[in-house]
Formats: sequence, structure tokens, C-alpha cells
Amino acid sequence: MLFDYDDTNINSVLNYAKKIENMTFRDILNLCKEYLIDAENGNEMNRSDEFIHSLKNDKLLTSENSKGQLGNIIEKFYFGYEPNSNQNADLDKIGVEIKQTPIDIKKDGTLTAGERLVITMISYTDPVEDDFYKSHVFEKIKNILLVQYIRDKSKNRLDNRIKYVNLFTPPPEDLEIIINDYKVITQKIKEGKAHELSESDTYYLGACTKGSTAQSSWREQYYGSHIPAKKRAFCLKNSYMTHVLQDYVLTHKLENESIIKNIDELKHLSFEQIIINKINHYKNKTDEELCSLFDREYNNNKSQWIDLSYRMLGIKGNHAEEFEKANVKVKAIRIETNGKNKESISFPTFKYKELANETWDTSFIHEYFSTTKFLFVIFKSNGKTYNLLGAQMWNMPYNDLEETVKNGWLAIQEKIITGITFTKTNNCIKNDLPKKSDNPIIHVRPHAQKAAFKLKDGYSQGNINRDANELPDGQWMTTHSFWINNDYILKQLKYK
Repeated sequence: MLFDYDDTNINSVLNYAKKIENMTFRDILNLCKEYLIDAENGNEMNRSDEFIHSLKNDKLLTSENSKGQLGNIIEKFYFGYEPNSNQNADLDKIGVEIKQTPIDIKKDGTLTAGERLVITMISYTDPVEDDFYKSHVFEKIKNILLVQYIRDKSKNRLDNRIKYVNLFTPPPEDLEIIINDYKVITQKIKEGKAHELSESDTYYLGACTKGSTAQSSWREQYYGSHIPAKKRAFCLKNSYMTHVLQDYVLTHKLENESIIKNIDELKHLSFEQIIINKINHYKNKTDEELCSLFDREYNNNKSQWIDLSYRMLGIKGNHAEEFEKANVKVKAIRIETNGKNKESISFPTFKYKELANETWDTSFIHEYFSTTKFLFVIFKSNGKTYNLLGAQMWNMPYNDLEETVKNGWLAIQEKIITGITFTKTNNCIKNDLPKKSDNPIIHVRPHAQKAAFKLKDGYSQGNINRDANELPDGQWMTTHSFWINNDYILKQLKYK
């Protein structure tokens, strides 16, 4: 029978939960409809008349177009309790929190987490709890009943199929980093800077936005001068949840080396301190000396300085487990003898039509900088080789992203939507997209093997399918990507 489990026994809960593997959400609703028929026929039921009445009149059961969340189906129609915003665990007798989350299938068939896992809302009306083990966050993540379904956007959401149901607890080495993330987030809140929170401030545990951009999604802060801040929730990051899926659910142990060899290191230093200390141990050594030390060919190719960055962290390849889980990108910055860095930092290419239809809050650029942390490893030229100056962790400051980058992005989007003007000069095609000098932080420029165009006047150049993509007006232009301006990067560096 539905709801037939012992809520004081974790094994009973797990065995009951496992029965929905390979079911769709519609299947669960149908089970509930059968349950209600039994109730109407006068059979003895295992839930109160009041709850049965609530089931019968729930819009999720009577209309598949209801906007109720899929998580409510698991909680109410399968586990038999009313969804609530209680800060305690859902099954509080055994401290188990039920969380449903989507899995996306990439083009190559790889499974990835579809979203970050929202844990609990951040309160702006009460003092923060300094002790992590007394916090609502710990209460919610110490035992998670993780219900993962395959998300197929071409189907009605009720027809998405539940693939995996497992109990998950963050392992000790992850919990140490999560605890420090919690300290970073709560410290910012206590400083009255909740309005400056960013998911990229931390590693595994994030502070993600909740709610729309409407004024109703903003709240005055408890601390400081009570500046309104957008509603946020504690979450386990998307990158971390992909690791959970691959490593713990699919048990596809990823071939990534760990930076932290001994968990005791995290008892005394934060993850960030450990990273910086490991690299700064080699300060002032030249890249040539480092190549010799790590038995790497000194050839000055583009990968050399990234390779050295990982070697200094004790990683033989170019993938560190902790960086994969935390969405940390390693960037080697080289400063020349004139005190300037040549390179701007590039990002993946974009499709013009997709960018034209994006909103700022859901755009790739906003998501990228909101969730990505960078490890800058900084070298400076001595005329012959490059000396290691040091390393720093960096993420885009909130105001830089929400003001300067946003304005630059909107200007580029507007030009793509309203139409780009092309000018032909000496076998060169110029466009009137905003230039690097138009924004202090970002710009766009071509990111393809060769130039390619197909214009409305009939002019065509290059390999359109490989090197260009279509504009909203039907013309084709060389594929572009966003770049962070090199002079902006230089201003962010601690070592110059």
C-alpha cells in the first residue's frame, strides 16, 4: 500500500523509496489515485481523513498543468506528508531530507547534474548560526534521500522518469570544505554584505539566488545598515552534484587526482590556504627551473604554464578532483617586462540567435561568472624566462558583474538584435559590434579558425558551417566569444 513505511527506520524508508526507481511522476500520481479509490470504497487507510481530503483536492492531482513542483509529488503523493518550509529534515525522526533533482544527458551520452541542489533558504530576519553542526544546513545535508530523474524537455514534466534513489552523505573530506564555505557565506552576511553574495565566493556549498528579479524577491538584511538583498538559498553546487552523480551514484570513479592527500590538512587550514601555500612554496623560481624540477619539457607552448601550475599542486595531469567539484578554472597569467599582461581570457563561443533570446539573469555569461572561481598563477618575465610571482583565488566581484559586465552584455545583445552593419575594406569585413574600449571588463571578438561571412548582399567568404553562425537577421558572421579584458585582469592581481 502507498505510504507503507516506518518513518523511524532508515532502512524501511530507503527500501520504500527504491520502489519508485524507473517510475515516472505520472506513475506516482496514478498510484495515489488508486489509493483514493480504495479510501472511497471504505477500506481502512494508513493516513488521516484530513490528509486524504487534502490529497483529493490537490491541484497537482487534478490538473497536470498545475505549477506545483515535482518535489511535492515525491513528498506528498508518495511519502504522505504535506510539503512545508520547516527548517528541520523532512523525515525528522531519522534526520533524512528528501531532495529530488534532474539529470541531463549530454550529446555524447554523458550524464550530468541538471541543477544545483537547493538545501534551505538563507534567513535575513534572524541572526546566523555560527556553529555549522547546529545549523539548518547540516540538518538538511547530513542524510539526503536523493531522488534523481532524467530530464527530457521535449516531454511533459510528469513523464520524466526517476532513475536513481539513494541515500547520500557528504564524505568527511568534502564536509570540511563545506564547513569553511558555510563560514565564508555567514561571515559576509554578518558584515551586512548579503547583497554582495555570489555563488562563486565558495567551493562546494553556495549561496544561490531564489525568486525572480521582482522587488518582492528582495529582503532587508538583519545585519549592518539593512541594505535590501536578493533572496538566496544554501545549495550544493551544480559541479559538486555532477561529481556526486558520477562518483557515488553511477560509481564511475573519475580519473582525477586529489590535491588534498590527507584530510587532516583541512583541520588546520582552509582549502584555499592549502592551494595558495602549495604554489607559493615555489615563488621566484623560473618556469625553466620548474620544468626541470617536474621533469617537463621546456618548450614555451601555451600549455606549459598550466601544466606547471598543476605540478606545483601535486597533480600529474590537468584535472584535480577538488577543482572539478568546485568549478575552479586554472589560469596562468604572464606579465611582461613592461608590467603588462598580453592575454585577455577567452570563454566558449556563443550562438548569436541564442544570445539574442537570453535574459541577463539566465545568460551563459551571468551563470558562468556567478558560479566560477579562478586560480590565477602569476608569472613575470625577466627578459629570458618567467619567474613565478605567486598565486591567488579570484572570482568576479558582485558589483562588477551586475553593473559593468551586465551593461556590456546588454550593449552587445542589442546590437545583435537590431542588426550589425558590415563594412568591406581591402578584403576585410568589419562590423560595428561594441569594441574592447567600450567596456572596462568584457568584449567580444572572433573565435574561429578563419573568418567566414554570408551577407544579405550575396557576399560569401570562408567555411560558413565550420567558422560562422547565423545572426537573427539571417546573415552569417564569424563565430565570436566573450573575453575578459587583459587590463582588467591586471588590476585584479595581487602580484605584479
